[in-house]
Amino acid sequence: MYVNDPIGDFLTRIRNAQMAKHSYLRVPTSKIKQELANILLEEGFISSVEELEKEERNPVAMLEVGLKYNPKTNEPIISEIKRISKPGRKVYIKSKDLHPYKNGFGSFILTTSQGVMTDRKARTLNVGGELICSIW
Repeated sequence: MYVNDPIGDFLTRIRNAQMAKHSYLRVPTSKIKQELANILLEEGFISSVEELEKEERNPVAMLEVGLKYNPKTNEPIISEIKRISKPGRKVYIKSKDLHPYKNGFGSFILTTSQGVMTDRKARTLNVGGELICSIW
């Protein structure tokens, strides 16, 4: 199956898995998905990330993402995850225009000349780039 927007597909799979109350999800891996998942892990939005090797019945390497829920209410930790820059419409932002998302409770994830990072790290390094998504 070919997907035009693998990042959008990854984010949608996270949303759908959380609505279905799954404990984890598996997606075909890529470098950008791995970096996004690592950022989500660092920010505390997911519980684990593991790259699974190719199997006989599945010749594609997979990324297993552990989803995180509030222990008291069993609600997903991720309230909202939205794709900003799309294949048909790229959205770029300068470092001086990066402001805290949701009063600092959420994050923008962007790709810069220095790699994929959150808006907080980009402001610290004074770099701008392409806005990939927002998460809250």
